[in-house]
Amino acid sequence: MILLLVFGTACHSQKNDKNKKEAKVDFKIATSFLLIPVEENAADVKMIIQPVDSKTSEAFYVRLAQNKIDYWVKLDVKKFKGQQLSLTFENTENSSLGLSNIKESDRFEFEYNEKYRPQFHFSPEYGWMNDPNGLVYLDGEYHLFYQYNPYGNKWGNMHWGHAVSTDLTSWTYLPTALGIDSLGDIFSGSAVIDVNNTAGFGKNAMVAIYTSAGKVQAQSIAYSTDKGRTFTKYTGNPVLPNQGIADFRDPKVSWNEQSKQWVMALATKQTITFYGSPDLKKWSKLSEFGNEMGAHGGVWECPDLFPLIYEGKNKWVLLVSINPGGPNGGSATQYFIGDFDGNTFTADNLPYPLWIDYGRDNYAGVTFSNIPQADGRRIFIGWMSNWDYANDVPTKGFRSAMTVARELTLKNNGKHLMLANTPIREVTALRGKFKTITNQSIHKEKSLPDVLSSFNGKFEIEMTIQRQSSKILGFGLTNADGDYLNFTFDLEQNILKVDRRNCGLNDFSRKYVSEPIAPLATKDSYNVRLLVDRASSEIFINDGETVMTNIVFPTQNFNSVSFFALNKSWEAQDIKIYEIK
Repeated sequence: MILLLVFGTACHSQKNDKNKKEAKVDFKIATSFLLIPVEENAADVKMIIQPVDSKTSEAFYVRLAQNKIDYWVKLDVKKFKGQQLSLTFENTENSSLGLSNIKESDRFEFEYNEKYRPQFHFSPEYGWMNDPNGLVYLDGEYHLFYQYNPYGNKWGNMHWGHAVSTDLTSWTYLPTALGIDSLGDIFSGSAVIDVNNTAGFGKNAMVAIYTSAGKVQAQSIAYSTDKGRTFTKYTGNPVLPNQGIADFRDPKVSWNEQSKQWVMALATKQTITFYGSPDLKKWSKLSEFGNEMGAHGGVWECPDLFPLIYEGKNKWVLLVSINPGGPNGGSATQYFIGDFDGNTFTADNLPYPLWIDYGRDNYAGVTFSNIPQADGRRIFIGWMSNWDYANDVPTKGFRSAMTVARELTLKNNGKHLMLANTPIREVTALRGKFKTITNQSIHKEKSLPDVLSSFNGKFEIEMTIQRQSSKILGFGLTNADGDYLNFTFDLEQNILKVDRRNCGLNDFSRKYVSEPIAPLATKDSYNVRLLVDRASSEIFINDGETVMTNIVFPTQNFNSVSFFALNKSWEAQDIKIYEIK
């Protein structure tokens, strides 16, 4: 809902020619925003914004309302105050419902607390969000930039949104950091702190490295000397022009001490190409990785290269997101473990593809740069959705959320070296009131009715599964409407299975209805952590050896926990259920 509207005067005109139809409305700008009415299922139309006495213009796409107004988006026009501003809409009639309902306002209010809005996961204030970008730490603040459409709840008009946090669990929205320019949309990338002023923008400048996505994709930079509050785009952009590759994007940059240069990992169709630079401006090719390695069912995206300590020695991890081609359909993130000598990445001989998360909804995740050595963690955040259905999920004012922040470590799962991920310790600090449940011996089925009723759809379950001689066992979450989300440990097939097929709303996409699986080693016991936040579930088995993230849309909050055994009995021990504050 939009309140406190301050209306201005507008003049309408219609232009028609043989090939093009345009409608235009002029405003004498007296307030901070223009409020644009949107219809969810309308077609995108091009909106061109131009001061009447200027030759410069900006262009975006918006689903301008034609038959009804589903919600509003804001166009920030503070910089045009006192000027006459023209808005031109292509393929639009002058009598359009949307055109006649554009309004000026000094406030923008909306229904933030939607039914499926997460409470302890990051989501955009409004509009569309996908990949996390530019994750960087500076002077007590974690910066989260992200792919952002401020003009609608579907992909498009790519900007970098921006938020900061001191604890990675509560976030403050900041103004949009990077907007579309003459080189194109602002696609994914990274941010670094230039401690030694190699680029000449100033000591400790925050430098964003991103993909300019116009007619071709190229890499550009922008810098901030006020801790990320404002950015200036480099006049020499692009710093890495397109090399004749259609998919040439998502630069992840870090300083490599061994080769004394900045190293960029860049997605190049179905490989990762490494580039080196002394100053973030001049780049030269170092090497290429990925031919005949890992999964190649789709385009490679969003790489990240970083070291981790294992048994006292440095190993290197390369994250590569892929769409499509994930283990359970659609998009997912694979990883490689190996060595990097400052120029070339060499993967260890492991049973690739290996996946950081086998659920349907963890994609394009990357890690923070500039974490202090005193902390030493490698902290990861992923986009909690899947390109199979991300544009169609049943939310209105916003779309998508991020995973909880996770710490990445290397461990041996009994067969080979692997990348484990678990919620960072700050997530544990969110725990509030809790219930301790007595050990449950499960012979066939058992239910704990209403045990979740007081937690308002956001909780953590922690327990140990002693499988005894059982080979198919599990537990689930249910509500009064009969929705259920089941987690099955199938030791006959050595898989963990998550069944969300009957968990509330699911008719928005046929690709959403699924029962994803993950490999699961046969063990006597399993430590389980399950985080639920209204419309998401993240399960971590044995300190992150097996992880599955899946979004869900139950018709009402889960209120009960059930246990089941398909053959012999097992026991659930040390059960605690925590409210998440």
